[in-house]
Amino acid sequence: MKLQVGVKLLIQNNNNQYLFLRRAEAFKGEKEPHWDIPGGRINPEEPLLEALARELHEETGLHIDSLPKLLAAQDIFVSHAELHVVRLTYHVLSDGQPSISDEHQEIAWMDSSEALEAPIDPYIKKVLEQQKNTLV
Repeated sequence: MKLQVGVKLLIQNNNNQYLFLRRAEAFKGEKEPHWDIPGGRINPEEPLLEALARELHEETGLHIDSLPKLLAAQDIFVSHAELHVVRLTYHVLSDGQPSISDEHQEIAWMDSSEALEAPIDPYIKKVLEQQKNTLV
């Protein structure tokens, strides 16, 4: 089984909303593409903070405006791909008009209640549920 480290960014704007991106394609087992947050894999020899900034800019054109705060570390096992991903999810502040990458079809700013009602990535949903008392 191959091991990878992934990073995700829960981006909060000045209106206490969070940036969500609807995937361009549904993942295996999804009926429709889910909403997700920016992120991806850390490249070998790439420092963590550089990976966070790169993924955010690649997927949204935005820049990190605060020191990232670790919210969660999760194990994701993708059996059909013989893959174990350790996902680190960070909270950051960023404002501005995001652009959309070809990995996604739609962008939306949602508060945590709206996001929990939407079809979001199950791992992100767990993070939001665990953080709902501390996130606005």
